[in-house]
Amino acid sequence: MSKEREIWIDWLRIIACLFVMMTHCCEVFYFGDGGTLVMTKADAFWVTLLNTFTRACVPLFVVASSYLQFPIHYSTGEFFRRRLVRILIPFIIWSLVYAFAWGDPLQNLKDLSLNFNYSAGHLWFVYMLLGVYLIMPLLSPWAEKVGKKELLLFLGIWIFSTLIPFIRQWAGGPGEVIYGPSGIPNLAKYPLWGEASWNSYGTFYYISGFVGYLLLGLYFRRFVKPLSWTKTLAIALPLFAAGFAIGAHGFYSRVLKDAGGVFPVSGPVGYAAIWETTWFNDTFGLALMTIAWILVIRKITCAGPFYRKVILPISKASYGMYLCHMLILSSAATWICGLLKRGTEGILGFWTTPVEVLSTALITFITTAILCVLAQKIPKIGKYIVG
Repeated sequence: MSKEREIWIDWLRIIACLFVMMTHCCEVFYFGDGGTLVMTKADAFWVTLLNTFTRACVPLFVVASSYLQFPIHYSTGEFFRRRLVRILIPFIIWSLVYAFAWGDPLQNLKDLSLNFNYSAGHLWFVYMLLGVYLIMPLLSPWAEKVGKKELLLFLGIWIFSTLIPFIRQWAGGPGEVIYGPSGIPNLAKYPLWGEASWNSYGTFYYISGFVGYLLLGLYFRRFVKPLSWTKTLAIALPLFAAGFAIGAHGFYSRVLKDAGGVFPVSGPVGYAAIWETTWFNDTFGLALMTIAWILVIRKITCAGPFYRKVILPISKASYGMYLCHMLILSSAATWICGLLKRGTEGILGFWTTPVEVLSTALITFITTAILCVLAQKIPKIGKYIVG
């Protein structure tokens, strides 16, 4: 089995899945009362620390898909048929579950004709992933032949594109928050390099965003040889430290600025959209942390009984865990926070918030892992539920 699979990819999926849940657990501590709400300075500190640490979760999933599937080695029709069963059908099923579980079902079903339901905002990931899959067949012939220098050139251009959110902020200030359907906030973009009111497709549009993580997965598979732990850490630790500093400073400094030294700090949900700027998946800090995580996780090649009996089954069910985890997480967070209290009333004082985040994430992870592994074993229909 160890010769048939990329062992480290299974470990990566599990780590990324746990990180996703920790990221969403942190949201409890800066969203509230229908908007943005941070109860205490301690909450701001712990959210900054824990959320920045785990924020590369989504890029890691894209790198895993790229590493295993890009360039595609079978027909385009076969590729999309496999993605239909693995990705699209479970996504549709769980989108309908969320539509009836939370909010107004009729409005939710109406929203689904155009986008994900805001109450299940984590499903944005699937729309993005489907877009990446659509472009894979177009890039695959080039990816088959590309050399190291040429690929590095395009990765360099992509890395520059991760600075664009900061350039926009520098050029145009903090930016206005525009609220779309269902109250989804988006930052207005200062136009750069060919962008205008009549054209959103500037110079770097086509080489920015998650396409870069697609190329990053290809680069690691084709050109990055295994490194010793000494060399791995010598590269990964500085990259992670730099990326972490960028992400953490951006969020924490903005929270403190809006608080003005007085907590709780609250406002419309657009506050969080601005606070999270340095956490966006297409930013420089996230790119650096993603590279660091890949370097480290690639060193995990443990394929013993624990891998076969625990890691591998959970890895195979990880997509289903991503889809359904918010149903468990919301209940777990309510129970844990009710038990330990929030803010200045927390029974563990300064340590209340990290205990609540980690406890909620672990409960959610273990529960969804058990449910999805079991669901995947259901004859004939399991693969349509979990993927």
